[in-house]
Amino acid sequence: MEAVFRVDGNRVFTSEHAGGPWDPGMQHGGAPSALVVWAAERIPSAQPMQVVRVSVDLMRPVPVAPLTLESEVVREGRKIQLCRVSILSNGVEVVRATVLKVRSEAVLLPADVADMPIDVPGPDDGIEEPPHGSSKFINSVTLRSVRGRFLTLGPAAIWFRTNRPMVEGSENSAVMRAALSADFTNGVASIVDFAKWTFINADLTVTLARAPVGDWILLNSETTLGPDGAGIAVSRLGDAKGYFGRSIQCLVVEPRR
Repeated sequence: MEAVFRVDGNRVFTSEHAGGPWDPGMQHGGAPSALVVWAAERIPSAQPMQVVRVSVDLMRPVPVAPLTLESEVVREGRKIQLCRVSILSNGVEVVRATVLKVRSEAVLLPADVADMPIDVPGPDDGIEEPPHGSSKFINSVTLRSVRGRFLTLGPAAIWFRTNRPMVEGSENSAVMRAALSADFTNGVASIVDFAKWTFINADLTVTLARAPVGDWILLNSETTLGPDGAGIAVSRLGDAKGYFGRSIQCLVVEPRR
């Protein structure tokens, strides 16, 4: 299956499979978010590290076009590593992101400390969502709804499985899949009609207590809108073991013209 991106050095070649729902020439936010994680996970560290936060600012629309990828270590320590990742189009920064890692070292927790259990049915009991419009990116992900429906008004809980490789020659890591899925939050918890409104996210922040396990990522989501064109979409992120993280998007809400 063709990958979404091919990376050669710092050059990124984008396939049509990155296209999002708002404009066929603009990437779905999950695509650059996963690419940011891919780049950060390849930055070496002095100690074994795990990603615990991904913060992505979508500075401008990310085109379905050749891009440039830049990354650096902002802070290197014994217990943390802070990375910066930028994506540029024709020399203009379109994505600015930071990825925080912390030292990965087993600790003996109290016996009563455990993952918060999932409080909705699993993916095998969900309703599989049909293809949605012409977005090749959305249609390369399997969605199974267990509360509410995708792009249907109200809070919802939907399981996501990524079917397409993001970067040619690389497997999709667990954190890549979490970031990719989390960018669907505003569609999971729509509270205005998609046909009449746009509610594009200007950013994405994902925080993780641990990496997810298994093929499926749960978004248990809700949205809050303000009266002046802003909003937030929030998800609890889960897997077969329980809830492992949270995500939040800041939204720009406008009536369609």
